[in-house]
Amino acid sequence: MVTREGATRFDPQTGEVLTAPARRRGHRAEAGRLAWPLPLALGIIGGIGWQLGLGWAAVPLLLGAALALLDARPLLAVLALLGGGLGYGSAHLQAREPDRIAPWIGALVTLRGHWDGQFLTLDEPKARVALAPKPRQGPGEVVVAGRLIRPDGRRIPGGFDQAAWLRSQGGLLVPTPKAVLVRAEVKKHVPERGLRGWFRRGLSAHLSPRNAALMTAVELGERGDIGRETFDEGFSVRDAFARAGLAHLMALSGQNVALLTGTLIWLLGWLGARPSWRYGLPAALLPFYLLLLVGATPSITRAVLMGGVALLALMVGRGRPDPLGIVALTASACLLLFPLWLLDVGFQLSFLAVLGLLLSGKLADRLPQRWPQWLKLALAATVLAELATLPVIAHNFGQLPLVGLPANLLAAPIMAVLVPLGFLAGLLGPAGGLVNWAVAPLASALLWVAQTFGSAPVLGWGTLGAGGFLAYALAAVAGMGWLLGRVRGQAALTIALACAALSWLPAQLRPARELVFLDVGQGDATLLRVPGLTMLVDGGGSVGSDYDVGRGTVLPALRALGVRKLDVVVATHADTDHIEGLSSVLRGLPVGELWVGQLKKAGDDPVLDAVLTAARERNVPVRQIRRGDQVTAGPVKVTALWPVGNVWSTADNDNSVALRVEDGPFRAALLGDLPDPAEALIGPGHLTLLKAAHHGSRYSTGEVLLKQTKPKDVLISVGRNTYGHPTQAVLDRIAAAGAKVWRTDQVGTVRWPLP
Repeated sequence: MVTREGATRFDPQTGEVLTAPARRRGHRAEAGRLAWPLPLALGIIGGIGWQLGLGWAAVPLLLGAALALLDARPLLAVLALLGGGLGYGSAHLQAREPDRIAPWIGALVTLRGHWDGQFLTLDEPKARVALAPKPRQGPGEVVVAGRLIRPDGRRIPGGFDQAAWLRSQGGLLVPTPKAVLVRAEVKKHVPERGLRGWFRRGLSAHLSPRNAALMTAVELGERGDIGRETFDEGFSVRDAFARAGLAHLMALSGQNVALLTGTLIWLLGWLGARPSWRYGLPAALLPFYLLLLVGATPSITRAVLMGGVALLALMVGRGRPDPLGIVALTASACLLLFPLWLLDVGFQLSFLAVLGLLLSGKLADRLPQRWPQWLKLALAATVLAELATLPVIAHNFGQLPLVGLPANLLAAPIMAVLVPLGFLAGLLGPAGGLVNWAVAPLASALLWVAQTFGSAPVLGWGTLGAGGFLAYALAAVAGMGWLLGRVRGQAALTIALACAALSWLPAQLRPARELVFLDVGQGDATLLRVPGLTMLVDGGGSVGSDYDVGRGTVLPALRALGVRKLDVVVATHADTDHIEGLSSVLRGLPVGELWVGQLKKAGDDPVLDAVLTAARERNVPVRQIRRGDQVTAGPVKVTALWPVGNVWSTADNDNSVALRVEDGPFRAALLGDLPDPAEALIGPGHLTLLKAAHHGSRYSTGEVLLKQTKPKDVLISVGRNTYGHPTQAVLDRIAAAGAKVWRTDQVGTVRWPLP
């Protein structure tokens, strides 16, 4: 019966009579498609960015409010503003955390605490510090000596911002590491006991060192041991995984949680357990897995929280919850506890990959129907995860894998068996060998996939600017519109190609013209790049350390600068701090020619031998340079000033390659470690810029050279050292000559534009 006009309505599709309240509820259900945690998460991101003083902080706040208003739910806009306040407050509280280690900065100390493979947690005071170099010993109780210093920021393009990373590793419940113990020497080590110690022994039982290192990385996320492993070709296992697009396999993430919980759910189902047990038991075990075994890193924390929410929903019969809502709720929880995870690359990659996976079903539906469904889903998931993380990988690592799709398709089934088996071996502890007979061939197969695909070329990419991120965002929106059926494929492709062209054109229209003096610590590495010539002079090195400066510092810097090949590499002389890093450079980038000053007999100098071996492996011609040799590129001319034709001395420094760079009125001289009196004989003429020889040693940059060259500026490449470089005598001589000093230990990398 109709009591008032319009109070009831007949629905011809369902046959139901809808009352006015029912219609209003239906309208709200249709309008309320926005998951409420999304504006909250956007607000929290904006609040953290606001506290950190980031210029884009207002964007997520406004976006969250706008989405709420467009969804006709203004209360969600208030939630976005509340999230902004919570994010700001969380970041503010972390910034006010007391620095308990401050009184000992700069001092030689002996510390006692628990080493977890990443940080040393001190017994007293309650604080955490990083160790450099990382101990070769595994996690456990340690006594370690060294000097406490403040961490460095990013001092080189594409380099590691240690200070920012350490800040991101603390939170409201965990102290932030505020110092680094350098030249760390372990005095005492007691291997880790308890669950983690038991588990680690099971992972390595009866396995080769390389397979054991891989399993420790795959199951516990500890990559210290695998980072020291190399393949026969000379490149590291970690590099191979990265070049093959498989680096995520050694970072604990949703894949581990999905495989382990999936295996347990299948086993409980096979045993006939009820849904409350089948889903409730894995959900209950996840917090113990996170807190007692693997630790709270960004990617695994995200995976555990998301997995726990999904399992609880299945346990109570709510079915599959809204995936975007779970992602937003998980991000909110993570960022409120660890606000600076927002700037952590692992956090960004983890959430971007998941957001990409949310659309994998849409892409799978567009693939040919005759293909198997599992293959379509695997292809779609891999492609979208790689596309979603593309800008972060390109920006932070300077290269993009080209073989990630086939490598992941081969690695996925191996991981599906390897992760549960490895976990079982860990649970068995010393008896893990009962399972590791099956783990060993699977681990070897995974290493073979990484080695095979890791030898493939990669696409070099420079650091992205704001324009690059904007271009990617426009292309991503167009791609999402196509997947959701709101943008035609031709239009989406046109937008994507236009964005790619716009991001590629600026570098072509205004190619770089500069000298770049890379901050490689106590060493030398100078890059000259002009149209037609890219030359690297020396590649740094670490005397008495196993840190690979070429792989860890120089190559990332070159990639960040957009260098995809080197026409000439110069090894000035056979000192470790100048040429040790060139071996990795020669293996990591195409090189046209290697210049050396004085060749030695094989076996006379192992560092030079390693560089020459790398050149032979890559078929790089080796040229012995003499005074007068030169190379030109347009108006730029590089001339060798030293060594002369005859052997001047048997000392390495006396035979350093010295170069003069000329570009119109600009003149610069790069002198290696050339000492006085040899430097006074090279005759470089008047100079705009002099790169001081031998890091400011008192034996170089003499008065005669300064009077001859009359430089306006002097560059000293130097780092922390015990030699007293640069000496006060050299600084006084430069000041007397009226030149300005630039030091890499004070200002970091120096980029000197050419006319």
